Amino acid sequence: MNNLREWIGRSETVSDIATATPYAALSATLDRPAERPAVGTELPALWHWLYFLPLHRQSEIGADGHAARGGFLPPVPLPRRMWAGSQFQFHHRLRIGDALTRTSTIHDVTEKSGRTGPLVFVKVRHEICRAGDADIALTEFHDIVYREAARAGDVPPPPQAAPARSEWEKRWVPDDVLLFRYSALTFNGHRIHYDRRYVTEVEGYPGLIVHGPLIATLLLDLLRHHRPDATVARYEFRAVRPTFDINHFFVCGEPLPGGKSFHLWAKDHEGWLTMDATAVIE
Repeated sequence: MNNLREWIGRSETVSDIATATPYAALSATLDRPAERPAVGTELPALWHWLYFLPLHRQSEIGADGHAARGGFLPPVPLPRRMWAGSQFQFHHRLRIGDALTRTSTIHDVTEKSGRTGPLVFVKVRHEICRAGDADIALTEFHDIVYREAARAGDVPPPPQAAPARSEWEKRWVPDDVLLFRYSALTFNGHRIHYDRRYVTEVEGYPGLIVHGPLIATLLLDLLRHHRPDATVARYEFRAVRPTFDINHFFVCGEPLPGGKSFHLWAKDHEGWLTMDATAVIE
């Protein structure tokens, strides 16, 4: 894994238009009304993930459903790739009809050794601007972790209990259709989310993995339900434990003192913490 840090500083720029149909489709997926919004409608926080989709040619796709290694992202040879977390600052609102530009830069590459072998962490910085606007509208840091394939005898890390009580809670059943629809909306070909034979026989997981970004979106959707007029200024989440489609899970939350910050988290059917997040509203 020599020379991976040479990728630090590499960047790419993609342009897109925030159109109405993806917005309506994600609304339907989250069981909200699916009307196509009018131009000027504000995008809820994280819904920019509906745009700037990874449009790799079919011949460029690797064995795991992602693009083959060594394009924009460094060619990490470890086979398992997961979204470990993200941090966001929402400087200006994005709206339906906006012409947008996203500049992505490899911010850092770090190699570590864990209980199950080598790990590589890649941090990507995304900056989104509206056309003709010199100011950055949204800054996002995306943390990706690569690890070895599962081996017989691997012991999973001890689970962490989620908070025993929450002010808000919603139960979700992650069936195949929900995962398929979210994969389609984000043009995510990663086979761990839809190919049960691959995820169980090749990557060694017990079931399909619920997308980390989907859970992060469901957490903010819970906040949006309870604070419908609030505007999110900052948000960060950390994936703690995979969530599988073989059981239901919960998204939970509660306001923190002062009323502007919120603790949000996801837990599995046994009460183990799977994602931890905080949000700050204006």
